[in-house]
Amino acid sequence: MTKLAQWLCGLALLGSAWAALALAPPGLQPPAPLRQALLPLPVYLLVAFGCYSLATVGYRLATFNDCEEAAAELQEHIKAARADLRRRGLNI
Repeated sequence: MTKLAQWLCGLALLGSAWAALALAPPGLQPPAPLRQALLPLPVYLLVAFGCYSLATVGYRLATFNDCEEAAAELQEHIKAARADLRRRGLNI
């Protein structure tokens, strides 16, 4: 099972459990304090996921390694490609 399928199954399970509790018939509804906390729960989870995503991207960006050797090698490849193109008659 792919990671996407695992996430979708988990979201479907949580979503159906939330819908069963939030949209229960009047005789089977949870107590009022639980219901008041349960109804905005998807919005809270979405905001928490957004905060986690921003924090993860920020951390990975802050700890990103510079590759000086790879950059120099890439510049050499670019110079070689330009020289080859000039040799073939293409002016850059």
